[in-house]
Amino acid sequence: MSAVVAITGGARGIGLATARAVRAAGADVVIGDIDEAAVTRAAERLGVRGLPLDVTSRASFTAFLDAAGPVDVLVNNAGIMPIGPVARESDADARRCMDVNVHGVMLGTKLALERMLPRGRGHIVNIASLAGVLPTPGLALYNASKAAVVAFTEATRLEVRDRGVHVSAVLPTFTNTELIAGTRSPRGQRNCEPEEVAAAVVDVIRRPRPQVVVPRRLGAQVRLGALLPDALRRAIARRYGLDRIFLDYDPEARRAYDARIRAQAPE
Repeated sequence: MSAVVAITGGARGIGLATARAVRAAGADVVIGDIDEAAVTRAAERLGVRGLPLDVTSRASFTAFLDAAGPVDVLVNNAGIMPIGPVARESDADARRCMDVNVHGVMLGTKLALERMLPRGRGHIVNIASLAGVLPTPGLALYNASKAAVVAFTEATRLEVRDRGVHVSAVLPTFTNTELIAGTRSPRGQRNCEPEEVAAAVVDVIRRPRPQVVVPRRLGAQVRLGALLPDALRRAIARRYGLDRIFLDYDPEARRAYDARIRAQAPE
C-alpha cells in the first residue's frame, strides 16, 4: 500500500491498531490525538509520525493535515462514548459527544476534500459503529452521534463519487477498547478486537466500498432485523441483554475513561 494515511484518535484502541495495520501494509502513517503524550509514545513504538490533534478545532485539524503532507487516506476515527440513562446525561457530555464524534468527522472530511478533490483522488474512511443503526438503551448520545456519521458519510459519498474520491463508513460492533469499560458483552456474543476493525479498514482502503460491518456476518442480521416488528426486536434485545448492558454497568470501572474524556474538553 503506497499511500500517506492519516488517522485521528491514533494513540489508542482502534486508531492505534489501524496505524499498526496500515503501516504493516506499507503505508506512510501519521497519527493524531488530543493526548499529546500518548500520541508521542504510540508514534515512537510504531515508528510513525505522531502529531497533536484536536478534531473539534479547524486550526488544529488544518495544521495536522498540512504537516502530514499530501494525504491519500484520512481515517476519521477519534470518538468518545458517554453511557447511562439519557435523562441523567449532562448537557456538557452531550455537546462534547456530538462535537467530537460528529463535527470532528465532518470537519476532517471537509478539510480532506479540499485537498483531495482538486487532485481527483483520495479516500476518506469514517469509523462509525453498529450503534449508528441499532439504537440501544443507555447509549442514546452515542447512538445519535454515530447515526449522524453513517448518514453524513453516505450523503458525502454520493456527492463526490464521480470526482475520484472514495468515502466509506466502517461500522464495528462492540470492540474491546476503553469505550466499553465497565460493561459486559451481549449474552452468547464476543466483542471484536481492535485488530479486526483495523483489518477491515485496510481491506476497504484496498477495495473501496460504501460501507463495511465488522464482523461481516452481522451485516445481514442488521438488515433483516430492521424489518422485524418492534415487539420481536424488543424480545431479541432482552434475550441478549442489550436492553440493560449500558444501563447496568460498573461506574468504578469506567471512572478513569470518563475522567479522561471530560478532562480533554476545552475550557
